[in-house]
This record gives sequence, structure tokens and C-alpha cells, in this order.
Amino acid sequence: MNYKHYVKNPVVDYPERKWPGRQIEKAPIWCSVDLRDGNQALIEPMNVDEKMEMFDLLIKLGFKEIEIGFPAASQIEYDFLRKLVEEKKIPDDVKVQVLTQCREELIDRTFEAIQGIKNVVFHIYNSTSTLQRDVVFKMGEDEIVNIAIEGTKMVKDRLGKYDGNLQLEYSPESFSGTEVEFSARICNAVVKEWNHATPYPVILNLPNTVEMNTPNVYADQVEWVSEHIEDRDNVIISIHPHNDRGTGVAGTELALLAGADRVEGTLLGNGERTGNVDILTVAYNMFSQGIDPKLNIEDINEIVEVYERCNKMEVDMRHPYAGKLVFTAFSGSHQDAINKGVQAMKDRGSEIWQVPYLPIDPADIGRKYEPVVRINSQSGKGGVAFVMDTVFGYKLPKKMQREFADVIQLISEKEGGEVKPQRIMEEFKREYIDAKDPFELIFVDIDDNMKSDDTHVALDFKYNGEEFHSEADGNGPVDAVKTAIRQCVPEVDFTVRDYSEHSLGIGSHAKAAAYIEMESARTGNVTFGVGVSSNITRASIRGIFSAMNRLVNKNKEYV
Repeated sequence: MNYKHYVKNPVVDYPERKWPGRQIEKAPIWCSVDLRDGNQALIEPMNVDEKMEMFDLLIKLGFKEIEIGFPAASQIEYDFLRKLVEEKKIPDDVKVQVLTQCREELIDRTFEAIQGIKNVVFHIYNSTSTLQRDVVFKMGEDEIVNIAIEGTKMVKDRLGKYDGNLQLEYSPESFSGTEVEFSARICNAVVKEWNHATPYPVILNLPNTVEMNTPNVYADQVEWVSEHIEDRDNVIISIHPHNDRGTGVAGTELALLAGADRVEGTLLGNGERTGNVDILTVAYNMFSQGIDPKLNIEDINEIVEVYERCNKMEVDMRHPYAGKLVFTAFSGSHQDAINKGVQAMKDRGSEIWQVPYLPIDPADIGRKYEPVVRINSQSGKGGVAFVMDTVFGYKLPKKMQREFADVIQLISEKEGGEVKPQRIMEEFKREYIDAKDPFELIFVDIDDNMKSDDTHVALDFKYNGEEFHSEADGNGPVDAVKTAIRQCVPEVDFTVRDYSEHSLGIGSHAKAAAYIEMESARTGNVTFGVGVSSNITRASIRGIFSAMNRLVNKNKEYV
């Protein structure tokens, strides 16, 4: 690794910083740049229909500021903007943002494009970084400042040609590579030249055009400049973070602590190189802290669907909030904790979401129909129990959870990969409910004597294919059934160690599930049986037969 090929980027000497002691308390002004910054980064840029679909989605999500494009640089973008105007697609409460360099012919063309739009953010920019001043423009600071001043003056001089509401935005492009003193100087020069030409505050956009350092350095830069703007009360500090170091979200959140009022970004982080900041992730992060994100983002599935169709890109399975696997737990300990957390919330009747490993309720963003827990060879008893409960309604006794989890783990190891819920249920039926070898219950009639508490059982069953009829009395149905079986098959001897039951539904027609923990009197081996019936007594008897079959088949022995 040729690490000597690089040098550290400078940091800000700013011990007076205040942002580390602050907290994010409200949503910023959001501005989507999907149709400009996002679109220009696509292998196959959006066509007009796709742009229109994306625009409609952004409106539906509640964005009040949307950067449409660079209408002076492309006939396609110019025509799309005019199409929005002619078809009256722009709501009166939405600001359309248009971008242009500080060049007269481009500014004139942009004014042509915005005619008929009620609210416009007119976004001008020029690059200010030390590197670009040196190797691209070969200009000194005064010349770079003059470009920004002249651009501002040209916009101001043309205000009379536009009958809508215009708000100026200026970006010192490559801000994060610019000395903070020079950034403040050029921003102040723009604000002074504009001189309240319209009643709307100037937007000073401080882009992290290329991430060059850790997020705290960007926060220092934003706070330093924010603190050195001369007309701060009439200025909106905006940020435009990219993700070159993989810290775009962190940089955004720290910049908000540092005084930023506005965020420019894209849905799911599409953009140049490693992308723009993902506005959805930042918004969902706020949501998870009890802050209203001021966006209508309750259905992440719809957002992903439109994003993938329009951008011809797939959302990674591990993408925060939007990925298919982000609300999935394979680890057994995680599954167990999720299961217990959900149950604890139900038991407490709590309206506050507090579940281990799930920072938000998946249902809140439209993921309620997905299995939260998925099972593979790394899963444990908690995960299998969670699936059986939440998907199928079987509340397995705690001791039984390990027994059945071992069965599913063997399947996963043998077949490889994930075991789907339906496969788990098939195995549950095979192991517990449908087993008929060597014991098969055919008929049972139960007569309880209310005076003596004795129970009389008439039982028809098969053992190794041979049919038997037996009647017996006992202290309850389980004891009577055991006696009836032993009369025909003397080698059978077992003890019921535990018993539990619950309803599998609601109402008078709901079935019941009974769980029998049985111990072989001959060997001491223990297993569970499960019985299901609309009659709880029959369910328990079926559970006895289930448990006897499991002891025989599992251990190849008499019960």
C-alpha cells in the first residue's frame, strides 16, 4: 500500500466549536436533487416519463424544494422544465430549483426556462477550493470572488424579467476543500451584492462536494462559516454532502448540529461516485429518535419500487431501512431478544417502541407484512419460536423451543441457506402433528364423572399397524389414556412432566393446541408432543400420541 502517495487534508483549528454539545431537535428544510445530481450520475439517465414519475413521487413524499436540473446546459432538461410548467405539475407551495454557472448566456437561458413558475430557487455556483483555483482555473482569490459577485449581479439585474418569487442560492463548490476564511469571504460578498433584492433569505449552500476528511471536520467548517456570516439572520445555511468516504450521513448529521438549516440530497443516496447523502436515511434516523421528519415516508416499499424503475439501479439488501434484510435477524441470540422484546411490549401495553436489534418498528415504514425473523443454520430457538408464534400462532413452551430449533437447524445445515416459514411449518407438522408411526389415534370417547372426578376413556388406536380397542378409568383423561394403552401394549410406560395449551384463534370455532412433555419411564429420555383439535381434551390426547411416536422414532426404543 503506497500510503506515502497521499497527505492529510487540513483540519480547522477551532476550539470554540459548539456543535458537540448540541442535539438534533427538528427536521431541516429538505431539497431533493434526484432529478439533477442524481440523474446526471446514472449510466442511463431518466427519460421524460421516468423524470415525471420521479417528480410525482417527490411531491407525494412532501418535498417542498426540488432541484429540477441545469436547463441552460441541456435541451432535454430545458424541455422537461417547460413540460412541468405547461402541464401545471408544480404545486403552488413547491419551489423549483434550477442550477447554472455564473455565466451571462447561461443565466439568460435559465430565466427563459423558469417563466411561468410561481416559486423558484435560482442556484448559482463557482468552484472555490485551493486545488481548483490552482490547477483548473489558475486564478487568485480576488478573481474567484469576482466571478461570484458578477453572477449574483446578473441574476439581480434580470429580476424584472421574471414575475414569480425568486430566492437566490449560492454554492462555493468544493467548499470542503476551501479555506474557511475564504469561504466566509466569498459568501459574505454574495450576500452583500444581493442586498435583499428579494424578500427571501439567501441560501448559502456549503457542499461537501468530495468528502476529504472525517465528518467532524466538515462540521467544524460549517459552524465556522455560519458563525462568520455577517447577515446571518437573513441567510439559510444549506449543505450538500457526498459520500466518498462512506460517511455522508454522519457528515450531514454533524453539520446539522453545526448550524445547517437545510439539506440537499437524494433518495437512497444515488449520485456521483459513491453518491449524494441519502435523505431517507437521515430522515428515518430522526424518526427513530421521536422527531417528525416532515416527509411522508411511511411506505419504503413504494419508494424503492419507483427508485429502482426510474434509475435502473437496485437497492442493496443491507441498505439502511430500505434493504430487504435490514429488519431480519438470522442470529439465534438476536432472534431470541427480538421475540422477548415484542412480547414484553405486549405484556406492558407500551406504545413506545423498545425492541432489541430493531431500532424502529418495521410496520411504521410499510414493512409489516414481512417476516422479521428469518431462519438459517446460525439461528437459535428464539428465532424458530418467533416464526411459529407470529406467522402460525403456535406458542411453543420454552423447553420445546430448543428441541424444535435443533430439528430446523439440521435441515438448514443439510439443505443450505435459509429455511422459509412454510418449510418450518411443514417440518413441525411432520415431526409433531401428522406422525402416525408406530402409534395412531383412531377414536376416543371421554366420559367425566363429576361426582368422583374420575374419567372413563374408550380408545381405538393402532400400534405397528395392529388395531386395538381399550377402555379404562383414570384420574383425568391423560391418566385414563395411559392406562388404556398399557392394557394393550404393556411395554409402554411414560410420565407426563408438563402440559400447556392455548387457542389457535379467536371465537367459538377456534382450534386449540396442546403441548405434552413426556418422559420415558424405561430410559428417562424426554420429548414433546403436540395435538391440535377443536376440543381441548382431544388435543391433549393427540399430544400424548405425538410424544409417544417421537420417543420411539427418535430413540428407537419402547416408550
